[in-house]
Amino acid sequence: MTAAASAYRLERGAPGWAERLEHLDNPPDGLWLRGFLPGRDAPCVAVVGARRATPGAMLTSRDLAVELATAGVVVISGLARGVDAAAHRGALEGGGLTVAVLGCGIDLCYPSEHGQLRDRIAAQGCVISEDGGVAAPLTWRFPRRNRLIAALAEAVVVVEATARSGALSTARWAADLGREVLAVPGSIRSASSVGTNLLIRDGARPFLAVSDLFEAVPRLRRALWTAPVPQPHLDLDGWPPSAPDPLLRRILDRLGADPVHPDELAAALGLGMPALGAALTALQLRGAIADVCGGRVARTF
Repeated sequence: MTAAASAYRLERGAPGWAERLEHLDNPPDGLWLRGFLPGRDAPCVAVVGARRATPGAMLTSRDLAVELATAGVVVISGLARGVDAAAHRGALEGGGLTVAVLGCGIDLCYPSEHGQLRDRIAAQGCVISEDGGVAAPLTWRFPRRNRLIAALAEAVVVVEATARSGALSTARWAADLGREVLAVPGSIRSASSVGTNLLIRDGARPFLAVSDLFEAVPRLRRALWTAPVPQPHLDLDGWPPSAPDPLLRRILDRLGADPVHPDELAAALGLGMPALGAALTALQLRGAIADVCGGRVARTF
């Protein structure tokens, strides 16, 4: 188990301060931290949603965070149960950085079962709060917390939300700050998707795949050229068109303008789906391939 990082206070404007917080009308005078805030130019995306999340929303949140972390994007969320916790865990699983913004004092773990997760985040990213000590998680602190999540991010993805979800507060703050807001659509019969469907009705971009996020916020693509790829055999330096990695070269050579299903590709190349899936994700994030009809993939050049 990772040892908990010590808490310290960072004053507004001090070295290491997040300049995006200055976009707020009333920035905090300082923050309590465990770990370190992302660098000034670090690409950051907030992933938020329901505490009482459905299994599908938890999986979507986790998968999105893994992909973002793999692409070198910092994942920001609120350490709450449900979607938030899944996002943090996905970012850690993807080997990336994640930031947890608390609605309580920096020395209090809320909810209490997230103690180990909080410590892992502090060791591999940052835990922040406007309050020191063990300030209680009072209701008014969470909307205040949400404005920090929105300000730190360049885009906010709402994975699941009821009509009264606190995640909608984060979305409103993001819209007011000029951040892009995306929402995962859900069934009109599902109460847990009312909030996200209303966001889409009111102008939020539907989120169906991570490519939607990079299309909505093209500047996030700056992360793709510097992010390390977790699998050591996926070395993308110098590509395209002459990717030196044999696996990537084999995949690109096999693909053409005609779409191919990953199952067919795996059989043709003699690859297991985990290895192929990781390679396809890396290539897609870097714009070399695209998803087309029926889950098939094709080259983009």
